[in-house]
Amino acid sequence: MSRLTVNLPGREYDILSESGVLDRAGALLRPLLKGDLAVIVTDSNVEPLYAARLAGSLHKSGFRAAILEIPAGEESKTPAVLAELWEQMMDLGLTRSDSVLALGGGVVGDLAGFAAATILRGVRLVQLPTTLLAQVDSSVGGKVAVDLEAGKNLAGAFYQPSMVLMDPDCLGTLPRRELRGGMAEVIKYGCIRDAALFRDLEDLGGLEDIPARGAEIALRCCAIKAEIVERDERDTGERMLLNFGHTLGHVYERAYEYKTYTHGEAVAAGMAAAARIGVRMGITPPEAETRIVSILKQYELPTRIEAGAGDYARTLTLDKKSAGDAISFIVLEDMGRAKAVKLEKRRLLELIREAGL
Repeated sequence: MSRLTVNLPGREYDILSESGVLDRAGALLRPLLKGDLAVIVTDSNVEPLYAARLAGSLHKSGFRAAILEIPAGEESKTPAVLAELWEQMMDLGLTRSDSVLALGGGVVGDLAGFAAATILRGVRLVQLPTTLLAQVDSSVGGKVAVDLEAGKNLAGAFYQPSMVLMDPDCLGTLPRRELRGGMAEVIKYGCIRDAALFRDLEDLGGLEDIPARGAEIALRCCAIKAEIVERDERDTGERMLLNFGHTLGHVYERAYEYKTYTHGEAVAAGMAAAARIGVRMGITPPEAETRIVSILKQYELPTRIEAGAGDYARTLTLDKKSAGDAISFIVLEDMGRAKAVKLEKRRLLELIREAGL
């Protein structure tokens, strides 16, 4: 078993990765979780694959496991579904000594995490990510949220899990599109912090090589994120670098009402666009943009998504990284090195037009 620790004073937690860890979850969690009720939140794609295995493992260790299923997809990450989860948890008799287990991808992790953060003013949370995107990124760091009509992740909290359990075998059941989406976040880590990881990804053949390397790749990404979160848990400085590609990626997701492009696909196009803008600003070397576009194609990800001027203006107005009329926009200084540049939103919109986006 591979182990990483996120060292936040008083809220330390381990990230454990091992083939078959779902079958050992009960034994691993029993010393950590004091209550008897463990509420598993999952979605309609993951439930038939893994929920019974997890529940069986919990039962063997003395837990009373209950499964709450939501429809798969971003459309479930809403205040209405959150409220349904709250009521279902209360119907199960959840107490403050009990726990919520998020079994699934990023949507499940965000939604179940926000439910755990807010029900009874907070109960224990365990993340069990089953997608590449969730394993490398969203299950670690404590950001939990739901979407509003105005935009993505606009209602949320910082709420760290008590443990993250990752089973790399889950990657073997991922649809190809989900694997592609996860690779966008992996590529992001290479761009902002680990040029060696980026080179390693360039040397691989493509998506076919990823499931066999998934555990190693996920831990490399988690180590980067853990280091950043330990220094900036609340996203006021260095953690903003993790948003490379996301500012414009959220534009693309919202422009198509979260139905046409996955989060990873939108982030991929957002990274290509951010690199193009960085080159125009004289910050990003042109060869970095070329390499980003090339690697996105290598992993079957979009390098461009069309959006209108109104889409950019509407979404940027509500971006969480905004402060008044300014926004922190992440650009690359070189491969493996990123920085936040504070821009007036008007200027960023000008750069978007000038870059032909």
